[in-house]
Amino acid sequence: MQILKEQKTAALTTPAAHGKDWRPPFNLVRWFSLASFFIIAAVALGLGYISTRFVVEESIKRDSMLTAQFIQAIGDAEIRHAKIDPKRTMGEMLDPRQDNADPDVSPAARANARSEFLDHVEHLPDILLATVYALDRTVVWSTNPELIGVRIKDDEELDESFEMKEPVSTSYHEIDEEKPEQRLLREPQYLFVENYIPMFNADRSKVIAMVEIYKEPVDLVERIQRGFKAIWLATLLGGAMIYLGLFWIVRRAAMLLQSQQKQLVANETFVALGEMSSAVAHSLRNPLANIRSSAELAQEIASQTAQKNIGDIISQVDRMSRWVRELLVSLRPVNDDHEDVDLVLTIEDTLGAFEPLIKRSNVEVRFTPENVPPVVSQQMLLTQILNSLFANALEAMPTGGVLSIDIETPAPGQVSMILNDTGKGMSKQQQQMVFKPFFTTKQGGLGVGLALVKRIMERFEGSVELTSQEQEGTRVCLNFKVATGGEYGTQHSAGRG
Repeated sequence: MQILKEQKTAALTTPAAHGKDWRPPFNLVRWFSLASFFIIAAVALGLGYISTRFVVEESIKRDSMLTAQFIQAIGDAEIRHAKIDPKRTMGEMLDPRQDNADPDVSPAARANARSEFLDHVEHLPDILLATVYALDRTVVWSTNPELIGVRIKDDEELDESFEMKEPVSTSYHEIDEEKPEQRLLREPQYLFVENYIPMFNADRSKVIAMVEIYKEPVDLVERIQRGFKAIWLATLLGGAMIYLGLFWIVRRAAMLLQSQQKQLVANETFVALGEMSSAVAHSLRNPLANIRSSAELAQEIASQTAQKNIGDIISQVDRMSRWVRELLVSLRPVNDDHEDVDLVLTIEDTLGAFEPLIKRSNVEVRFTPENVPPVVSQQMLLTQILNSLFANALEAMPTGGVLSIDIETPAPGQVSMILNDTGKGMSKQQQQMVFKPFFTTKQGGLGVGLALVKRIMERFEGSVELTSQEQEGTRVCLNFKVATGGEYGTQHSAGRG
């Protein structure tokens, strides 16, 4: 025991002795919660941003395509309406400087078709500005009269539109003051879209005019904003669900690892002390038996004055024998083989074995046997559990008290034995340590009794609970699993007092 105390002291003083070399244990849950939060937040923000940009770009592109198709369809319709040769296109009619260039089309027909077409363009919904460019980049028509006749130079987007022969759309949040063609008739509130719509020649091999439309699609903006809210809400909820799910899994894993680590430490403690403690225990059994036999012989011929001292020797030898027996049982591996055990009968047998000690301790036992089904355990181990609990209870009441034993069935498939004593009780700190191996509140105690009780109960899918109040007593509850298919036990005799 002295060696064990020195080992505990060395273990407790090792961190301080090493100073800065000591490191706290790795907290898996804390580091995972922080790392996963930042990673999931970064991924969620990235996906949200990409999704919203995709929605904006695709929505604007689709709106621009529809606008372009609508404008080109209007141009074809006005050509037919003006009874111009279908081989001609509206792109050839938009430059008034070319009204006399084609003898097969009268200037009046060209002007009429152009006027009708531009009137439709001017009255498009959500329009901010509409402009028509000739092939030489001169503005031949605009809803802003100040732009008519202005020749636009060094406009890369306009040049690309003439060369690429396809619609080009660009979104802006602010007006570019450096672009002379962006003289809008009114200030946009949120977002405006610039559409370049090419107008082709007869064989669609060349862009000969360009219609530029600035519009503020109010309905589209509202839909985009609703899409933004839906995307960010889904991203937030999805990220939160992933985070909470992973956190729950890792927390369960950390708790399981912690439990297994504690079990491993406990097992290693038993293994490390196994050989030494077993040798000590076996070496003590024979001397103790000889001491007790000699004391009993001496008691027969001793004087009245020596009787009490010899009785104390026998009592202490019995306590030491019980200590050795408890040590040997605690070091023995607990297997999973179980049997159906009669709980009430085992309690009565154990009380019978403790009856002399109960009378000497002036303790009143209150126990009323009940019919309960057999429980899952082992007869020898259950007896060891009850011996340990009864011994602790009696030692806690050296001047007498009440020991009450109750049996309940709190739930189907479960039987509980509740042991209450009126002893000195324990503090809250002692209650937290009471199930740890080699912790004891008794002078000269081994500290394996309750640890062994917990170990045995959990091995057979049961549990043990302990509550205590200083100077009021201790309550221990053993929760057993009912044996499958077990029948109720036979009637038992009346309780002991």
